[in-house]
Amino acid sequence: MNRWHLMTFVMAAAAMAACGKKDEAPAPAPTPVADAASAAVTESVEAAKAIGTAASVTATAAGDAASAAVGAAVDKVKDAAAAVKPEKKGGC
Repeated sequence: MNRWHLMTFVMAAAAMAACGKKDEAPAPAPTPVADAASAAVTESVEAAKAIGTAASVTATAAGDAASAAVGAAVDKVKDAAAAVKPEKKGGC
């Protein structure tokens, strides 16, 4: 009976080893969902770049406008100060 158990075990082990030796399946091809996701990421990156450029241009324009406003205010203050100064009249 021990030989019968041993033979059964050997045959079962051989059958399991044969079943376990399967070739690995090839990698699946990219799916349309993955392609769409990749395209969406690319479009998002391009949109972010455009937004960054627009923000930079807007900030530059705002800085230029503020500088011009400050310059105009300084000129007005100088003009007002010049108008207030008393004129020196001859003599002492």
